[in-house]
Amino acid sequence: MADTIFPEGFLWGAATSAFQVEGHPLADGAGPSNWYRFTHTPDRIRNGDTADIACDHYHRYPEDIGHMRALGLNSYRFSISWSRVMPEGRGAVNPAGIDHYSRVVDALLAAGIQPNVTLFHWDLPAALEDDGGWLNPELPKYFADYARTVFDALDDRVPMWATLNEPWVVMDGGYMHGVHAPGRTNPREAALAAHHLMLGHGAAVQTYRAHGRHKIGLVVNLEPKDPASPTIEDAQAAQRSDAYMNRYFLDLALRGRYPEALPRLYGEAWPFEASEDMSRANQPLDFLGVNYYKRGVMMRDDSRPVERASSVDPPGREKTSLNWEVFPEQLTRTLLWVRDTYGDLPLYVTENGAAYEEGPHANADILEDPARVNYLRGHLLAVREAIAQGVDVRGYYAWSLLDNFEWAAGFAPHFGLIHVDGVDQRRTLKRSALV
Repeated sequence: MADTIFPEGFLWGAATSAFQVEGHPLADGAGPSNWYRFTHTPDRIRNGDTADIACDHYHRYPEDIGHMRALGLNSYRFSISWSRVMPEGRGAVNPAGIDHYSRVVDALLAAGIQPNVTLFHWDLPAALEDDGGWLNPELPKYFADYARTVFDALDDRVPMWATLNEPWVVMDGGYMHGVHAPGRTNPREAALAAHHLMLGHGAAVQTYRAHGRHKIGLVVNLEPKDPASPTIEDAQAAQRSDAYMNRYFLDLALRGRYPEALPRLYGEAWPFEASEDMSRANQPLDFLGVNYYKRGVMMRDDSRPVERASSVDPPGREKTSLNWEVFPEQLTRTLLWVRDTYGDLPLYVTENGAAYEEGPHANADILEDPARVNYLRGHLLAVREAIAQGVDVRGYYAWSLLDNFEWAAGFAPHFGLIHVDGVDQRRTLKRSALV
């Protein structure tokens, strides 16, 4: 984007998560996570894939950091595996786990790349899952204790922290629809899990305020919601979906209350008669991370619990290989909506990317992926437009640095700027890495 001016100090990065790229989830004293168990449960993951090797980033991070430096990235967003640091999720700390992330941070800084660390990107220690997971009201305290351990070890060198990545996906995928770990399908449990996730977020922020010295925020995934038709039913479906996905966690984090529509949507499954502890989730943030991939075009669907809406495939626009609509202007709309709804909080686009197949892999120095090149250019221009309209956007992270383990979809979707050969782990740049 040489012809496009971004603010001085703008962060240009790529993002990953621990479970998706590291591999070796039980190495060097680490404990299993709920996602390790989930991937080893039959019929949960496409093609029976596991993340046991993933991208071998656990061993190959120096090589991957070398690629980041060569590409001119000045920031790297990654997550820490809670069960590497605390194998049981609480209590004893695993020195090898802390040492690993300390080496990663040092290597990034030596390469002139700013670390941006997420504490929880979906992989919960299995021992805590056995104790009820995010249904356990004690989990916010355990999360704050884990956060304190990591802050003490790394905050002298890490200038930017996020508590949670996409708590909506943990709640909806893991507790409402069962497609993600821990695989539950209970609306009441989903509401409890969401509540405890956000209490954990608040507790971690409070812990950081007492001991940290830099920035801490929250990362959410957002989709603008449009009705599939002009009918009242579809308009109401879009409104319900907006409250259920976009406002659910932002209202709690930034206003200290749930959207008014939420208890009505849950009905008898809503577990709170009074939520006097909601304010504990409402802690001052230094920034908000926005993950954007697509908009939601919604129609009424009474078969779906709570939301009673489902997304439809809108015709007439380009789609990714996951059949996600490509609509860069909706990223501008999303960033403007956050500013206009919640105030002028510093924003980072912490994930944005697309799954596409590339050209031939054999003996190629650079893989051609023109669709992803166009996708990234369009969305970077959308960020620039939001900045031009006064939104305080301070950075952009492509998802993902590497072709990685994409949760229930296994290794089939390719989001990476860098292709990873599943046999020999050879890295090959894609043209999109050079955008």
